[in-house]
Amino acid sequence: MTQDKNLSEKELIAKYDKESAYRVNLGKWAWVLTIIGISLTVFHLYTAIKGPYTSLIQGAIHLGSGLALIFILYPLKRSMLKKPGVPWYDVVLAFLAMGANFYIIFNYERLVREAIIRGYTDLDMIVAAVGVLLLLEATRRAVGLPIVIIAGLAIAYSLWGSGIPYFGHQGFDFSRLMTRMFYSTEAIFGIPIQISSTYIYLFLFFGVMLTKTGIGKFFNDLAFGATGRMTGGTAKAAVSASALQGMVTGSSVANTVGSGSFTIPMMKRAGFKPEFSAAAEASASTGGQIMPPIMGAAAFIMAEYTGVPYSEIIIIALIPALLYFSGVFMGTHFQAKKQGIRGLPKDQLPGFKMLAKRMDLLLPLVTIVGLLLNGFTATYAALWGIFAAFAVSLFRKDTRMSIKDMFHALEQGARVALPVIAACATAGIIVGTVVLTGLGGKIAGGILELAGGNFFLILFFTMIACILLGMGLPTTANYVVTASMAAPALIEFGVPVIAAHMFVFYFGIVADITPPVCLAAYAGAGIARANPMKSGVTALKLAIAAFIIPYVFVYNPVLVLEDATFATLTPVLLTALIGMAAISASMMNYFVTNPKVIERILLLVSGILLIYPGNLFVSIPGLVLLVLIGIIQYVRAKKNQAEHQPV
Repeated sequence: MTQDKNLSEKELIAKYDKESAYRVNLGKWAWVLTIIGISLTVFHLYTAIKGPYTSLIQGAIHLGSGLALIFILYPLKRSMLKKPGVPWYDVVLAFLAMGANFYIIFNYERLVREAIIRGYTDLDMIVAAVGVLLLLEATRRAVGLPIVIIAGLAIAYSLWGSGIPYFGHQGFDFSRLMTRMFYSTEAIFGIPIQISSTYIYLFLFFGVMLTKTGIGKFFNDLAFGATGRMTGGTAKAAVSASALQGMVTGSSVANTVGSGSFTIPMMKRAGFKPEFSAAAEASASTGGQIMPPIMGAAAFIMAEYTGVPYSEIIIIALIPALLYFSGVFMGTHFQAKKQGIRGLPKDQLPGFKMLAKRMDLLLPLVTIVGLLLNGFTATYAALWGIFAAFAVSLFRKDTRMSIKDMFHALEQGARVALPVIAACATAGIIVGTVVLTGLGGKIAGGILELAGGNFFLILFFTMIACILLGMGLPTTANYVVTASMAAPALIEFGVPVIAAHMFVFYFGIVADITPPVCLAAYAGAGIARANPMKSGVTALKLAIAAFIIPYVFVYNPVLVLEDATFATLTPVLLTALIGMAAISASMMNYFVTNPKVIERILLLVSGILLIYPGNLFVSIPGLVLLVLIGIIQYVRAKKNQAEHQPV
């Protein structure tokens, strides 16, 4: 970890986040990147206003332009990052990738009508194969090797998996497979890329607008103003700020470094240990992907897969997200009490009057939430959110963008979308294989058979699969794969559709803070100058809620508002919050005072009893146990205090 001490913020992101490891000095090719990038963002704004083209054409423009930008921006090897300019072969690959996808546009009528009846030509097959190959290489550069390996195995399974026992299928020849992958809406241009080419891109651009106008900084000020004076105020403010920032960025590592470069040094100065400072930022930043109203890009795909409107998903996701952040917040509180760390002085925090004068900067977020809740489409809400961000930025000199800033924002909108574009398209290959070969049903059946019909084991095996996939796949791709393979097993066992999909969504996300491959924690450790593995373990303790809550809402779907009423939801929510406090106290090894070993174990037991879904006869003993531990510790603390007072 010592080698991280001299790394800049950008270098840290590039080290731990494959998506951010791009060229900085493009030389004469910078203008090509600018033109394609601006054109791509303008295209998405135009189609948001006028309406998208057919799925294949919209997707081909989206993917072809995105792949061209990836080959210009991302080098063949990470060691070539600092070399100036763009090698000639990457320029050739960029235009080949664009050409292969634009081939669909120029031959659209023939490919979707005549070719289905008369068959595809040799040229069609060659273009499709080149398009698939270039997609995999671009994804390797922008996202990483693991997802490419999985996609490669999916292609191999499609070609040669007919003889595999139990998992066998009818088989596909190379020509048929490539054309189905590249010219249909069942694979590369399936639901993930369709969603990416419409409103995911717009929401990513909305996040860019918040950053460029400085509105995003106001979220930090708001968080510090609200929580900075509390016990351990710097850590609580970091958690709150990262929740606000994360819900519009959707990237665990980038948010950890972006917010952490400011919050982690503040936590260290307040007295928190480096490992805890890194862990608090990483766990909060990771949770940003489950925080409505925007969440991560995978949430938009969830709406399409489940048939639940996105406006409903953000409401459904709210209670689990609040429970998650309550757990992290409580963990920081107990750690601060344990170390005796108080809040920040009033003069170091943004004042109420200053914040009140700038509350109009929340208008873009209010616009998006208001439109979504009133039944408007995600595309419409994102578009007006972008316009609102631009409009409110005009009223202040420090938020107003120059013409140069506007063009840079349009280009940056394309840049931030590139890893998502590549991941969605490559995930489409995997999903296409699952659909074409019937693999999804076989895997679901395999999980059911392996678990022997035991519901808890089905959940446990699904959780392990999601975490393992999450260690190598970005959240969006992880969700697409697990929603196709693992979620059906839960649904087949009677779990409500939205609860099953939220389950795999959660466990795909927490891979970023689950050792040994906890990239968000490693990135935070780089800023904190901390031990990366200790930071990962601490982040795991802080985010323990993320490993419990999914089980709770599967066993008791009232937490995801399935058949929920005020009478059924209130007791479950209250006992879950109290239970999270007990578990956080056990994890942080502090409650009223430092617990003895047996007390720490009993705190964990009481927390589990309280969280146990939908059974007050179990929760009440847990509450009684928690109160007893609190009384015992309070008496002991008072006794120790009296003994140490001077006579």
